[in-house]
Formats: sequence, structure tokens, C-alpha cells
Amino acid sequence: MDAEKAILTRRSTRRFLNKPIEKQIIDKIVEAGRYAPSGGNNQTNHFFVITDQKVLEKLADIAQNAFSQMETYEGMYRSLMTSITLSKQGNYLFHYGAPCLIVVANKKDYGNNMADTACALENMMVMTNACDLGSCYINQLKWLNEDEQILKLFRSFGLKEDERIYGAVSLGYPDSEDGLPNRKQAEIKGNQVTYI
Repeated sequence: MDAEKAILTRRSTRRFLNKPIEKQIIDKIVEAGRYAPSGGNNQTNHFFVITDQKVLEKLADIAQNAFSQMETYEGMYRSLMTSITLSKQGNYLFHYGAPCLIVVANKKDYGNNMADTACALENMMVMTNACDLGSCYINQLKWLNEDEQILKLFRSFGLKEDERIYGAVSLGYPDSEDGLPNRKQAEIKGNQVTYI
């Protein structure tokens, strides 16, 4: 698949098969993230590739508990409001049950942490599409990046004291009729362009 097609047909997948992804495919996707641009070529992203189902379950429980303690308010970012509402109902699985979650951390006091993380995540999502897998950008852990349980868990995996989580991507085989991701090109209704 060429780059244009991989970009234009990339859509979010939120239903995955309970099927492990071959390591060489995960490695290829992570490598795409590692080659993303970074401010000043600092290359300070820290990738955590989670395929252990017990860890994914524990992480989901921690996130659900943390979000259930929060309150919603008028004008709140819709995705955050949904995370809180579903967590209070006790049925929230932020990573959609994907067999792989790649969490990206960066230096907490680095001004380009979100941008560098987002570039890496986009590269990985495009590569995931090119590998006939589905992916979904996961921003929930960014909202919990000062949560003590999240920090403790990730520090046990090697998260450094000066790092925080700024994003993640769920990936896996889509639970679809043909086993492929939805590649219907999305209609663009926003993202205005002005040529000068």
C-alpha cells in the first residue's frame, strides 16, 4: 500500500478480535513510531508495547477506577466526559480490548512532548493500516499521567521519574466481516485550508 492510500484510508477501529499479532508486525509498527520526527531531533519518546493480557486488564481497571472518581461539567471535552460516564457505570474499557496497546511517554518538562508523541502515534497508525490491522488513538492515559497507580505500574516497566504518558494506540485484527480495517475514506467536514 502506498503512503497516500495508507493515510487517506486510515480509520479508527474499536472492535478487535482476540487474536495475537505476530511480533515482526508489531516491531515494524513500533519502528515506524521510532522514525517519527521530533523537536530538535531529540528522540525522547519512550515506547511501552503491552501484549500481556493481565497487564491490559489491570491497566483498564486502574483507568476505570480513576475516571469513576472524576466529575463531568458543561463544555467538557466529549471523549473525557464519555470516559468518566462509562467508568461510573462500571463498564469502561478504554483500549477497546485490543490485543496490543503501545503507550508513548516523553519528558514531562519538555515543551514538545505532546507533539513528538502525536507524530509517533500517527506514524504507527498509518503503518498499522498498511499492515492490514486496525488501530485507534488512545488519549485517556494522558489525562491520567499524574495518577499514582498509573505511575507506579509504568515505573515498574521502566518509566523514568522525569517521564509521563502522553498518548497510546490500540492495535489488532479488526472484528469485521472481512477481517480488514474499515477503509472507507472519511468525508472531511472541517480542517479549513487557506492558501496565501
